[in-house]
Amino acid sequence: MSYIQPDKLTDQQLLDLTLKSQDNFLYLMQRYETKLLRYIKRLSNISHEEAEDILQESFIKAYQNINNFDKKLKFSSWIYRIAHNEVISYWRKTKARPQTITWDIDDQILNNISDDFDLNQEVDQKYLQKHLKQILSKLDKKYQEVLILKFLEDKSYKEIAEITGKSDASCKMAFSRTINKLRQEMPLSLFLLFLLNI
Repeated sequence: MSYIQPDKLTDQQLLDLTLKSQDNFLYLMQRYETKLLRYIKRLSNISHEEAEDILQESFIKAYQNINNFDKKLKFSSWIYRIAHNEVISYWRKTKARPQTITWDIDDQILNNISDDFDLNQEVDQKYLQKHLKQILSKLDKKYQEVLILKFLEDKSYKEIAEITGKSDASCKMAFSRTINKLRQEMPLSLFLLFLLNI
């Protein structure tokens, strides 16, 4: 058998190889471990070690159910859904749903948000980061989750629906309500920024 170069293969190709030999599941794990660990930590706001435990459980569940994978879904949505469900299972076991979600706002996320708000790219990024974190932390958890997937994980509405188990319409509605909430808060922040710079 020829050497596999996973970085040159799509998820679907790696999945096909995995269905032939489950030893190839390792390539999918390597592709998603960093992304999923980051997602789990953002969603759950738990320690690195606890997040790694949830990641391991997620991969075990995926490995055990790989033969039942619905090929109508994207593999990425499926594996994120498993991680999402494992986080919820963790909350149920520990009764420790976080009061706040970790909003690790970097330049890429700011650019994503700025595009949605038509914000001037020259807006003071540190100021915007600080105020966005404050605004986002006040949002209802169901809206925060949609924003994490949209802005931080760069998922489409269809993928968000597949991951959360909600309909496309409810995800769009949650996102729209969140954007409206943010728009209500943003003008004051930007006005303050204007005052600071005159």
